[in-house]
Amino acid sequence: MPLLLLLGMGLFAAAELPEGAAPAPLAQPGFPDRLHAYVWLNWQLTPAARLAEVVGATEEQLKEVARSMGLPEQPALSPEIARRAYITTLRRNWHLLPYDQLLKLLGWTAEELEYTLREDDFLFIKLGNLKPKCEPLAYAPPDDATRARAARIKAVVGESFPDGLGDLTGETLFTFVSRLSAPPSADDPAPPAGPSHFEPRFSSSYFALYGDPLLAPLDDSFPDGYLERLARSGADGVWLQAVLYRLAPFPWDPARSDRYGERLKQLGALVERARTHGLGVYLYLNEPRTMPESFFTEHPELRGVEENGYATLCTSVPEVRQWLRDSVATVCRAVPDLAGLFTISASENLTTCWSHFGGAKCPRCAGRGGASVIADLHAALREGMDDAGVKTRLIAWDWGWRDEWVKDLVAGLPEGTTVQSVSEWEVPITRGGVSSAIGEYSLSAIGPGPRARRNWAAAREAGLPVMAKIQANVTWELGSVPFIPVVRSVAEHATRLRAEGISGLMLCWTLGGCPSPNLDVLAEIGRMETPDPDAAVRAMAERRYGAAAAPEAVRAFQAMSGTFSEYPYSGGTVYVAPQHMGPANPLWEKPTGYAATMVGFPYDDLNGWRTIYPPEVFADQFEKTAKGFFEAARIMLDVPPGDDVRQAALLREDARIAEACGIHFQSVAHQTRFTLARNRLAEAKTAAEAAPLLETLETAIRGEMNLALRLYDIQTWDSRVGYEATNHYFYIPYDLVAKVVNCRDLLERWLPELRGRV
Repeated sequence: MPLLLLLGMGLFAAAELPEGAAPAPLAQPGFPDRLHAYVWLNWQLTPAARLAEVVGATEEQLKEVARSMGLPEQPALSPEIARRAYITTLRRNWHLLPYDQLLKLLGWTAEELEYTLREDDFLFIKLGNLKPKCEPLAYAPPDDATRARAARIKAVVGESFPDGLGDLTGETLFTFVSRLSAPPSADDPAPPAGPSHFEPRFSSSYFALYGDPLLAPLDDSFPDGYLERLARSGADGVWLQAVLYRLAPFPWDPARSDRYGERLKQLGALVERARTHGLGVYLYLNEPRTMPESFFTEHPELRGVEENGYATLCTSVPEVRQWLRDSVATVCRAVPDLAGLFTISASENLTTCWSHFGGAKCPRCAGRGGASVIADLHAALREGMDDAGVKTRLIAWDWGWRDEWVKDLVAGLPEGTTVQSVSEWEVPITRGGVSSAIGEYSLSAIGPGPRARRNWAAAREAGLPVMAKIQANVTWELGSVPFIPVVRSVAEHATRLRAEGISGLMLCWTLGGCPSPNLDVLAEIGRMETPDPDAAVRAMAERRYGAAAAPEAVRAFQAMSGTFSEYPYSGGTVYVAPQHMGPANPLWEKPTGYAATMVGFPYDDLNGWRTIYPPEVFADQFEKTAKGFFEAARIMLDVPPGDDVRQAALLREDARIAEACGIHFQSVAHQTRFTLARNRLAEAKTAAEAAPLLETLETAIRGEMNLALRLYDIQTWDSRVGYEATNHYFYIPYDLVAKVVNCRDLLERWLPELRGRV
């Protein structure tokens, strides 16, 4: 996190960096020692001088380590990397460096890191709620065995990448930011402008900075060119997170609100900038934020329920409700043209005493129940908006609301509040013979589902407007591509929402704001008097690729929408399985003992990945899913290029995204079969039992190596691949090279050892 995001906040006493269980760290597979892994994994992210300083080496010593493994000379690294890839840096060094060296590597204070781990989209949870206990890493000259292993890595790199590594395409990390920040050209494909039956239609920024974006330049997250592209894709709004004590005075600890006036001024500038592109600005509120226990030493009367050393500002306390009202009024008076505020009031961060369902522990809130407390929260927000005299829309999102709360909760919401529901929740599915229901975002199932229909009906009965929360581009089914090209499914979902009488859409959470064919076809459905998903897909394909190529593109989109219904969906799988990392996730020759983490480290936690699916079914379903995406990519690439260079380039670009999806899904199948065979081999009693397991291992290793090689090519052509705004890069190109090194080591050393034991 850049320092500017924290300046003036005055939030910290002595930093206490979390440790958790502090188990022994894992060694990076394929490398001779920790130093060589450190140099390799950071070579595309951190200047050699900084790397050397951290481990007590000279810059030339580390350059020699890099050369010994076949890495090229380090180019000048973009300043975008330090600001936009700190999570990528933290994740790859989590098992390599202790905290003090991590701080040196990032150039941060302990207070900055503590804040980031706690507040930056659950980062410490994503890292496993633990910090491996790493010894300090110090440079030492390599011994003969280490030099020999480094030389073998160099040879593998030379054999596998005969054209060399480095910038061969002109596409480096974050190149997409400048490309999407540039104004669109007149010949860029876009749906025709015109009124839509969906209003509002708001999205997040594809590359927004998290943390405190209103203390950063607007161009970092909301450049004019990107906003124009988003508007041309059919959106009419953009959202960002807000924390009220950063936007309005916090009377109990004024330092927390330091520079709130600057943030309000920047928010006003964003509203004005967005308006020039036909976009409104929406703020996401998850309030009131908890305070550390030390805060309540002076303010015990405000304390509600506690979790992990933090407690709620109890909203049953009149002073807390008044502060919420006054804070919203402050924001709305300063920025009267805000389009809307939307809330999450259950799950996510602990906010009200009932937000994590523990309100019975609060003597004030216990007797009121969740429905009353959450409705009262929204009443305070609405009162603040009314005090400011604005027409800003208030949207209550039902994320996390318990079913038994809904009827009373919506009946208690202020007049005019819009109730938003995740459209696809509770859609029943059967995948690989396993029946379940959708309980998270999904593009593999088409809404609306029973839960949304129930909650919309309750809202309408209470006289409240309704809207849908969807994911038009991507979900956690695969978060490391700019869009999953299931265009026909998106068109069908939008058509069903039209039939349901839904007129407003939140287009995505933090993932999904990239202009794409998915957003294009959604806009097409919104404009049609009589929605027709097939006609919408055809119209989009003709605009994007030309009339001659459109029929084959439509066939490819149909293949991907059809095959995605095989995805082995479960709420656990989408968060912890290795689909986001794909072939960048190492193959581990021995069980790691680590549990997979939320969109962080998949490790080799097969039981965590597969959740409700038998392991063989889990692998088979991912392979079935991959097959349709590979087929679609082939269809698109087989289309003869037409006369329009731009349309031909878009077709190739979208085919690469389709192939990248297939690679990620196929990789999960390989990793599942590898891990299952590895575990079963340890229990094999005879050569006959071991033989098929050894064959499975070899097939999986070779398959993973080939996928890593291909995904390396794709990512070096398209820097969007591997990226997501709140996780930064899940992987970078040299991680895929490292996977090739990992696979070659297993094939050349480990498998022969196993066969020798049988």
